[in-house]
Amino acid sequence: MKSSFFNCLKNKNIIKNTEFEYKKISTDTRAVQIDDFYIPLKGEHFDGEDFIEKAIEIGAKGFLTTNNNTALKYINDERVKTIIVVSESRAAYMELARERIKNLNCKVIGITGSSGKTTTKEMVNTVLSKNYKTWKTKLNHNNEIGFCQTVFDAPNGTEILILEMGMRGLGEIELISEYAQPDIGIITNVGTAHIGRLGSQDNIAAAKCELTKYIKDNGIFIAHNNPLIKKYNQFKGFVKYYSIEDTDIFEQHIGYSRFRYEGFEYELPIEGTHNIENALAAINTGIFLGMPEKNIWEGLRSFETIENRWNVEKIGGYKVINDSYNANPDSMKASVGTVLDTYETPVLVLGDMGELGKDAKKYHAQVGEFINTHPKTSQNTVVLTVGELSKEISKQITNCVTKNFETIAQAAEYILKNRNIGNILFFKASRAMKFEEIINKLKGDIT
Repeated sequence: MKSSFFNCLKNKNIIKNTEFEYKKISTDTRAVQIDDFYIPLKGEHFDGEDFIEKAIEIGAKGFLTTNNNTALKYINDERVKTIIVVSESRAAYMELARERIKNLNCKVIGITGSSGKTTTKEMVNTVLSKNYKTWKTKLNHNNEIGFCQTVFDAPNGTEILILEMGMRGLGEIELISEYAQPDIGIITNVGTAHIGRLGSQDNIAAAKCELTKYIKDNGIFIAHNNPLIKKYNQFKGFVKYYSIEDTDIFEQHIGYSRFRYEGFEYELPIEGTHNIENALAAINTGIFLGMPEKNIWEGLRSFETIENRWNVEKIGGYKVINDSYNANPDSMKASVGTVLDTYETPVLVLGDMGELGKDAKKYHAQVGEFINTHPKTSQNTVVLTVGELSKEISKQITNCVTKNFETIAQAAEYILKNRNIGNILFFKASRAMKFEEIINKLKGDIT
């Protein structure tokens, strides 16, 4: 990008601006390359401005700063082509991202929800990539910094920019949406994730629906058919609500689903009604953009899960399903329900769920009640829980075998010593539980 690109910044003071072509924008000196432009971000425990000299030494030819003295220090430095003083570097980064979106001239899709947003993002990308050049948020880089990184990583020629939007409180999704200006907004659902921070499902719905405030007038809002989403939706344009109730499910078994939605049959290489419901958002996105149903079908049929999200693998005599990327009460019940519906003798390995606030024990107990009353729970079902909160899951279970462990090491040891408990192992917990360590232990000790 040319040095003139930075003229879009508001309330700037350009101290030095020699015409120059920058390779990319970088916010981390560990990734700075020659001819980059450096934006020093600030956090609770770091200040990127402390590394301006290091960035220049590596090869950055320009930088932002909030300090006039820093700017003047380098004004005659021949290594530096552009110096701009701004009041806040993070806000400036987002302004530049908005300008980059304008230059790309692409459609923007914003996706959020209490659960399923990453899976939905992947499905939307897989479907749309059949017709368009797409770019998506990597992994879970779904805050305002991740938004900017995604935008600047997008190559020239990108036609569809798919942005996952996460939040930990009110105002965060609104901020990203304001700068992203989505053409299509998607809310997968509203549940109890982050209820410890936001206090109620109404507040969660209000926070998620901040996305709708900045959807373009000629765009579309696609959302789960949820009364709270309808209550807090601010978009006055075309809205499409969807639900699993809108489908006819013909077939579900290990690694496969076939269903009909609005007169057309689709297939998924994954089981679970919650995954079918996520697919409905992708289908509606493709339809809105004018894609043929056949191309949408091909996209869904080629969908691949990402790490720790319903990954299925064989370890010795076990079939292991790893869904431990994250967990909240709604996603826990949805995925556990799928396992119980699909497998006759599953071993459910469940761990603590985070950010549930003062009622965390109650929400864990509700998962236990769900398992205990599920029609497919039987004496052959085994529930292993790990952690102090997950003990509440085990306390509610009377219809099958259950054990609670304090540590993941204890859980792994129990599984290894009791090979006869079942050959289907399902793992679900918040990421902080590090359930992948149990799976790695099984891989290392099972021959």
